[in-house]
Amino acid sequence: MADKIVLSGYYGFNNLGDEAVLYSILRTLRTAKPDIKFTVLSNDPAKTKKAYNVDAVNRWSIKEVIRALYQCDLLISGGGSLLQDTTSPKSLLYYLGVVFLAKLLRKKVIYYAQGIGPINTYLGQKLMPLVSNMVDVIAVRDQDSKDLLQKLNVQKPPIYVKADAVLGLYRKEIERKSGQDLLTRNGIDLMNKKSMIGIAVREWQGFSGYLKVVARLADELIRKDYSVLLLPMHFPGDVTASREVVRLMEEEPVLIKEPCSVIEMLGIVGELDLMIGMRLHSLIIAAVMGVPSVGISYDPKVDSFMKLTEQPVAGRVETLDYDVLAADVFKVLDNLEEVKSFLEERVSELRVEARDNACLALSLLPG
Repeated sequence: MADKIVLSGYYGFNNLGDEAVLYSILRTLRTAKPDIKFTVLSNDPAKTKKAYNVDAVNRWSIKEVIRALYQCDLLISGGGSLLQDTTSPKSLLYYLGVVFLAKLLRKKVIYYAQGIGPINTYLGQKLMPLVSNMVDVIAVRDQDSKDLLQKLNVQKPPIYVKADAVLGLYRKEIERKSGQDLLTRNGIDLMNKKSMIGIAVREWQGFSGYLKVVARLADELIRKDYSVLLLPMHFPGDVTASREVVRLMEEEPVLIKEPCSVIEMLGIVGELDLMIGMRLHSLIIAAVMGVPSVGISYDPKVDSFMKLTEQPVAGRVETLDYDVLAADVFKVLDNLEEVKSFLEERVSELRVEARDNACLALSLLPG
């Protein structure tokens, strides 16, 4: 009988970062053990089922979630930044609640390449160790996450520091045609294209100055004969921020307005020379596709990843300076082949770590 795995994460919300996490977990596990049956807890079960060839249930239906957990051999919680209470304490309660239900049903549970924290609320600081000490294995994507878990007195399960799940993808295995077709539909001639810079921004806590800085740099890049492509990673929220950059510009960039699949985005990013990104998974997807990045930080997870890959963070959203951002961008562009070579070497090391997450998960299956 085939092993059954339930996946819990921020799936079915049109967030390309989290969809890339789901895609990579499924792909890595299927490569290792093709006969696994997967059920995904999703905000949009029909879409998830069609996109990934899995069973999917409504993540908000307690009855459906319990039935899925009752029938499974293993719950995978993750990856991504699920266990934090900055976005909302309710988010932390939800993901810990699913884990707690699984343990009540005596199921194996793994945190899979999780980014932990921040955990700021009193309730969160009490619940994290209470539930996490029930988990069988914890794999986190950076040392800061492990340090926070230990600070919160999570002691019972073994804690491994691995890489983000998406880094388990291998660019030579990625089908790029759908992304190339999408670029063509948006007026980009791939046969005669200029060097292309991707920009992935998001709204953040009412700040707007950074969007002006990004718009100014985008204008400068176009004047230097680069193509500029604005890539929303979360629909529709990031479209709003991207439109604001376009409004602030004097030149004309290309704005991708339609929601993309993970495969389409991987194909698009593979055509870039550089990514300027805020969202963590815009930077991770770029790394997977061998494209250097310059980060704009709104969260410690961005700094952690860029430090891991030894790439520049130009500054924080609140204080982003044009001269610093421009200097970092043009330094990378002036040394592009050298930077690409180093990035490919670093990502190949991280790919091994990312695939170790799958090995840890599979070790929990019966037999």
